[in-house]
Amino acid sequence: MFQGTAAAQDAALNNIIINNTRDNLLLYLEVKGAFREKMKKAIMNGVPASFSFYVILYRDRGIWMDEKITDIQITHTIKYDNLKKEYLVIRSWEPDSQVKTKSFKEAQKLMSEIQGMQVVSLARLTKGIQYQIKAKAELSKITLPMYLHYVLFFMSLWDFETDWYTIDFTY
Repeated sequence: MFQGTAAAQDAALNNIIINNTRDNLLLYLEVKGAFREKMKKAIMNGVPASFSFYVILYRDRGIWMDEKITDIQITHTIKYDNLKKEYLVIRSWEPDSQVKTKSFKEAQKLMSEIQGMQVVSLARLTKGIQYQIKAKAELSKITLPMYLHYVLFFMSLWDFETDWYTIDFTY
């Protein structure tokens, strides 16, 4: 578990929903408290930021060790183009998902939400069996050019990692 500053612990997953279509198990969630003032300023100065989301689905096997069904890591990245005055948001789980917007609020929403991500095909699940889904989010560590490490030493002040959130359900 991340042992950062108290401010870094303000970020949390919220509104976690598991749903399904006829064929797939879907996940919806959002991150609250991730965009702090220093992070906004860094993004506006051209420093890209990435959120990583981790989702793990287990089958509960009672006294036996739970069986991992799937382990997913996805990334949302935001970049600001100062010349065009627009944000580019890339979401790794959506094919061809480069969204451009002039609104920071819209870019922030795109970065902070997962809406209907396919976790697993329902064909891999058994009806009547107990499952557990775990999720967390973190700000990915940024690798800066060497000369910027001296100028932007404050970057570690806006690192965050949420706790793991767990939902038990029966399919």
